Amino acid sequence: MQVHHLLEKASKDNPHKNAVWFKDKWYTYFELNKVADSIAYYLVEKKIRRGDRVAILHENSFYYIAAYFGILKAGGVVVGLNTETNSESLSYLLNDSDSKCVITQKKFNRFLISALKKCPNITDLVLTEGEASLYDELADINVETINVIESRKTDALEITTIDIDLSEIVYTSGSTGKPKGVMLTHLNLVSNMRSICKYLRLTEDDRIMVILPFFYIYGKSLLLTHILKGASIVIDNSFVFPNKVLETMKKTEVTGFSGVPSTFMILLNRSSLKDTVLPKLRYVTQAGGSMAPAIQKEVVQAFSPAELFIMYGATEAAPRLSFLDPKFLFSKWGSIGVSVDNVDLLICDSEGNEVPQGEIGEIAARGSNIMKGYWKDPEETSKVLRHGMYFTGDLGRMDEEGFFYVVGRTKDMIKVKGFRVGAKEIEEVILEVDGVHETAVIGVDDPILGEAILALIISKELDWSDETEIRRHLQSRLPPLKIPKYIEFRQSFPKNESGKILKAKLKEEENNKKRESKQNVRKVFS
Repeated sequence: MQVHHLLEKASKDNPHKNAVWFKDKWYTYFELNKVADSIAYYLVEKKIRRGDRVAILHENSFYYIAAYFGILKAGGVVVGLNTETNSESLSYLLNDSDSKCVITQKKFNRFLISALKKCPNITDLVLTEGEASLYDELADINVETINVIESRKTDALEITTIDIDLSEIVYTSGSTGKPKGVMLTHLNLVSNMRSICKYLRLTEDDRIMVILPFFYIYGKSLLLTHILKGASIVIDNSFVFPNKVLETMKKTEVTGFSGVPSTFMILLNRSSLKDTVLPKLRYVTQAGGSMAPAIQKEVVQAFSPAELFIMYGATEAAPRLSFLDPKFLFSKWGSIGVSVDNVDLLICDSEGNEVPQGEIGEIAARGSNIMKGYWKDPEETSKVLRHGMYFTGDLGRMDEEGFFYVVGRTKDMIKVKGFRVGAKEIEEVILEVDGVHETAVIGVDDPILGEAILALIISKELDWSDETEIRRHLQSRLPPLKIPKYIEFRQSFPKNESGKILKAKLKEEENNKKRESKQNVRKVFS
C-alpha cells in the first residue's frame, strides 16, 4: 500500500465523514480527495513524473494536506519545507532536492521570490491564495492558483508506484552543518503508521488536535495515522495564544493532543489548562526530546483522566521507535518504553554487537520503517546505516524488564522545541563575523524550549564584544529557530590534547552556572 491509498480508501469507505477542521470549517474526505485529485492532475499535465520532487512551503491547512496527497497521487516525491526559513535556506533546499514545482501561499512571497531566482530547476508554482500576478517578475516560472486548478475537469490517473518508492524527503539538520534529506518510502511510513495506530488504539471516532507543523515528521505522523483510520484532524496554527487552542480543543471535542516538551511547558505555565475541562480527551502524546519526569507528572495531573504516552523516535525512523504505555508511567519514570510493533530496538557497541543488559551503548534499530538513506549523501548515510541497523546517535541502556532509557547523545546536536539544530552550522556563520576568533555553540537546559542555544565566543581583540553585530549577522543568514538565545564572551575554552573544544565540559559548566544563579535568587528572596 502506498501513502496516498490511505486517503483514497478513507474517501471511498466514508466520503461524507469530517476529515479536516480548519478555520472554523469542516471538510469531508470526499472534498479532500477531490482537491488532491485536481492537484495531481495538474502536476501530471506539467510533466511531473514518477520520482520527481515537488516542494510544499505552506502552513498547516486543508490545502497543505490536499497538496501532500496530490503530489503522491501524481507519482511525485514530497519535499516539505520548514516555514521558519529565509531566502538562502530556501534556495539551498530547492536546489539540493532538485524540486521542479513549489506549492505555497502568498505569506511567503517576500523571501520565496528572491530564492526562486536562484533555482533554475523550478518550472511551476502553485498558489493556494493570492493572485498569480504576485510573481510576475519570475518570467521563466509558470504560476497557477488553486482556484483555477480546482475548476478544471480531471480524468482518472493511472500512475504506477510501489511501496519501496520514495514518498518524501524530510530535511533535518545534520552534524555537518547542512540539512540532510531523509529519504522515506511509502513502506517506511505506512508500516510505522500502522504500529502507532496499534499502541494508541486509534479508531475512526478519534479526533486529533494538530499544532505541530506537517513538515515536521511528528506532525506528519499525526496526519497520516488519522487518515489511515478514517479519523478526523483539527488544525489550529495559533499556539502563540495557548488558551485559544484549548478553546478549539473543547469546541471540536478532540480525543487526542500531541506536543514536544516545550508545548507542555507553555500549557502548564502560560495557559488556563489546569482550569480547563476537556471531557472527550482520551490521550496525550509527547515526543521530540526528553521531558523530565517531574514535568511528566505535572502533565499527567493537568490532563487527567486522559492518558500520557511517552514516545521516542527519529525522522530517520518515520518516526516512531518506542513508546511507554501509560500503565507503566509511574513505575518507569524517565523510560522511553519498549519498541513499537515491527521494530527491533537494541543497545549496541560501535561494531553492532548488543551490550550486556544494563550497560550503556548506542541505541540502534531495524525495521521496515527505517529510511532508505540521506538524499545525495552516501557518506552520512554510511555513518548511521551500518551492520544492518540504524544507529540513532543516542546513548542508552535497557533494564531487566526490557524498558529502554536515553542517557545522552553522541551527536553534536541541540533540540530546540523538538527540532534538531546542528551546532556546526551556527558556528560557521558566527565565524564569518570579523571580530570573532573562536566559537563554541552548545545547548543548555531551558524549561520552555527543552534546550536553548548558547553561543560562546572568544574575540580577536580582548575589548571587542559586539553582540549586536553578531546577532545582526546571524539574523541575515539563519532562520529564527537557529538564532542563539544567549551569546556570551569568554577568554578561553577547555580543550583536549589535540586542541578539540570539550563541549561536554562547557555544557556542564554553563548548566551549573544557571542552577547556581537560580539558587542565589531563591536565597535573596527567602
